[in-house]
Amino acid sequence: MVVRPQWEWRFDGADGAPLERPVSPVFTTQFDAEQWLGETWRLLSSQGVQAARLVHEGVQATPTLSIPAA
Repeated sequence: MVVRPQWEWRFDGADGAPLERPVSPVFTTQFDAEQWLGETWRLLSSQGVQAARLVHEGVQATPTLSIPAA
């Protein structure tokens, strides 16, 4: 059985608290995760996302990114 790496985004709202929604897809590469965020940040912003953290296997892998208002 092959275990694939898991990358996903965790989102924070304006008050800095983690958001239950939206939910990030799970990616097998960091590149795919970052590309997805680059393509969907405007939609995420419209859903109240203020910041995003990329998590790899449950551990934050990159600095927290601010999501600008769309």
